[in-house]
Amino acid sequence: MHRYRPVLLEVTGPIRTARLVLRPFRREDLADLFAIESDPDVARYLYRDVRDEAQAVRSLEAKMRATQIRPGGGGLSLAATLGDGGPVVGDLTLTYQSPVHRQAEIGYVLHPAHHGRGLAAEAAAVLVDLAFEQLKVHRVYGRIDARNRASARVLEKLGMRREAHLVENEWVKGEWTDEMVYALLHRDWAARRAAGEQ
Repeated sequence: MHRYRPVLLEVTGPIRTARLVLRPFRREDLADLFAIESDPDVARYLYRDVRDEAQAVRSLEAKMRATQIRPGGGGLSLAATLGDGGPVVGDLTLTYQSPVHRQAEIGYVLHPAHHGRGLAAEAAAVLVDLAFEQLKVHRVYGRIDARNRASARVLEKLGMRREAHLVENEWVKGEWTDEMVYALLHRDWAARRAAGEQ
């Protein structure tokens, strides 16, 4: 006998924005994902180093499984492509951190060839909307290396406020690093939408 396990959020098909298509990862995305995960500029402010091809294969397999969020928590991975059939230019994550406190964390990386065009904010706005509309969370947040000003600008474009600047709170890649936490509450997101800001 199979037990029913409810799903709070599942993405099976494409989500379109003005310039992007967000969809689940596929096996044929390996070359594009490897190009992103092996780039030193992408890994610079992440907890991990650049990945080799074998690591990218394992990463892709995990991302292909991350298509559902259940009531107990979990994560969603989405590929961002330039239109239908275009290359994967970004890797997006939405993690349901706490069903009790109703919080979700967003994450995003774009290939450096596509930086500076507002694509990260365009893609991340979808994650924020999914969190508030589908998961019914109270708070969405993002955590970044404090040196990553470009990522801070993305979170600010989403209407997030900086809630914390943690000084030398983590030992990452052989050095103490600062972390910044940005967040947006449901009521503030709803007010921005009502004002036409998203």
